[in-house]
Amino acid sequence: MNTPLPQIEAAARAGQLLPSSLENLRAWLAAPLPEWARASIGELVGAGDWAELNNRFYRHMEFGTGGIRGRTIGASPTAAELGRTGPFGTPEHAGVGSNILNDFNLLRAVMGLFAHVKNYLAEEGRPDVPALVIAHDVRHFSRHFCELAASAWTRLGGQAFIFDGPRPTPQLSFSVRHLRAHAGVVITASHNPPHDNGFKAYFEDGAQVVAPHDAGIVAEVNKVPLEATLPFLDKDLGRVVTLGRKADEAYRAAAMRAVIDPSVFGRAGPRVAFTNIHGAGGVAAPALLEAAGCEVHCVAEQAAFDPRFPTVKSPNPENPEALALAVRLAETNGLDAVMATDPDCDRMGVAVRGRDGRMALLTGNQVGCLLADYRLSKLKETGMIPPRGSDSVVLVTTFVTTRLMNAIGAAHGVRVISTLTGFKWIAAKLRGYEERLKKSLLEKTGMALDYDATEFATRAWLLREHSAFYAFGCEESYGYLPNDLVRDKDGNAACLMFAELCAWVKNRGLTVPEYLDGIYLKHGFHAEDVINLYYEGASGAEKIRRILDSYRDNPPAAFGDVPVRRFNDFGRQVFKDADGEVIPKQDLYIVELANGHSFAARGSGTEPKMKFYLFASGKAADARELGAVKERTRAELARLKALIEADAKRRAEG
Repeated sequence: MNTPLPQIEAAARAGQLLPSSLENLRAWLAAPLPEWARASIGELVGAGDWAELNNRFYRHMEFGTGGIRGRTIGASPTAAELGRTGPFGTPEHAGVGSNILNDFNLLRAVMGLFAHVKNYLAEEGRPDVPALVIAHDVRHFSRHFCELAASAWTRLGGQAFIFDGPRPTPQLSFSVRHLRAHAGVVITASHNPPHDNGFKAYFEDGAQVVAPHDAGIVAEVNKVPLEATLPFLDKDLGRVVTLGRKADEAYRAAAMRAVIDPSVFGRAGPRVAFTNIHGAGGVAAPALLEAAGCEVHCVAEQAAFDPRFPTVKSPNPENPEALALAVRLAETNGLDAVMATDPDCDRMGVAVRGRDGRMALLTGNQVGCLLADYRLSKLKETGMIPPRGSDSVVLVTTFVTTRLMNAIGAAHGVRVISTLTGFKWIAAKLRGYEERLKKSLLEKTGMALDYDATEFATRAWLLREHSAFYAFGCEESYGYLPNDLVRDKDGNAACLMFAELCAWVKNRGLTVPEYLDGIYLKHGFHAEDVINLYYEGASGAEKIRRILDSYRDNPPAAFGDVPVRRFNDFGRQVFKDADGEVIPKQDLYIVELANGHSFAARGSGTEPKMKFYLFASGKAADARELGAVKERTRAELARLKALIEADAKRRAEG
């Protein structure tokens, strides 16, 4: 059989291929690959597409803040990969490559996860058969990857549960706990471009994996050679369990607990436009909103599942363009609000009608602050938390979320806990509070608590008495979680929470922007912005690394005429959160400026980009001054943004 290896080695000697790409290509060509996979490599070599081969083979896919996420369709898909394309243009095969999410790399992840779970159960002295729940979104290969993972898990000796079609990510989180499974997986790339997909791993608490399980899984994945995946390429679903209606009903009942005061809908149910942007949000959100008492108008052009997301540039509810059709529907029908969820329905974006009758988009930070203030007020009103607050009641957020959250928490008398970026860190706090409660009750009363079986109000009281009661959590990137029944951000629950807030505001003859301005007058106007610098492929990864390393080795001293007051390096310094727990080390920098503004810098764990989060604030004496304070603060933020971006681009080039 002809092999392209001599051409590959010649390209490496000529500097056209990276040494790591050469090493990985050799390993792949030495394995008994399916004929189409070998032909695909041959096509790329024959075309001299060394840049594509570098991007596909320069590294092995690694777990980031959300597991594995990246391209599943190459930038230059080959004829062997395209084969007989599906009805939505899905190639017959995912792209070949050590840095592509394909059958081989998915199986390595499944086999590594299975090995870790099996080892964990053995160490715990539990004779359980490893049980896994798998959900998937609507992306290219999502159903195929779901079935392939379930097949491999059962063939390895475990028990696997799947759904009969796309389901929201938060339903997977809930179902892991509800079924008392040992792990979970969602096949999704969230709001990434259509060519991407992902493998997001969860543990038995229903949350994304954190230490020590994340490192344990990675270690096991790295032990799996390519050849070991080949016997599992053929699917066998004979022992896979497909979940039915009861599983859906259980999750939806939990999601409905996001509503604190159902009576507000009876007095003034909001009229909303909803769009799932072609994703899994259409499975449950519209029905949940209607059950709560909303009049729901779905965007017909975006309702159907479609992995191409053909009506938007990006299926990300953070982007105004993704909500354009829903805003138009709201304007045409005089609706109160717009709600949009991303492809796997863990995020939600909104637009609301102002006093002037126009629809206004809100940021994730603004929505989070609105929900935090409203929910704390309502929890006090209903007696779930003391009227003056309590140190045993917490808001949990992230270091890159608006500083306004801290002011709201302080005003309500509750503690605000900041975590690293990624909702898994918020969920880790929930697990800690749960474990602390169980330990306290066992030591003081000898009672072993069945946490999930305990009625929610009773559980809330016990947490306040023995641990910490989680009142609400959010992150700036449009993720919100109302309670601990789910252990990941929940787009369905977010829609319900925001609908309740809209109804409450409407009952009082206010608008949502007016309510937000009231918060600003109490605590100061806060403005935030984000810089996303995208750097694709092997050369892009090097640019991101240059920025991160140069920040550490040569921290910025000033931006324009504003000196840096403090440089916080979370990779080298030791920081503790408000619970007194040490923050895990990470390449995160928080830069505090002499004028009171600040920003955070980090490399994205899920996309090929460098991210900067900017924060500025100003105090208005009264409502008449608020407009001028907003304008001045935003102008200062814009100047800072330009300076940070220019500096980062210089650092990227070395």
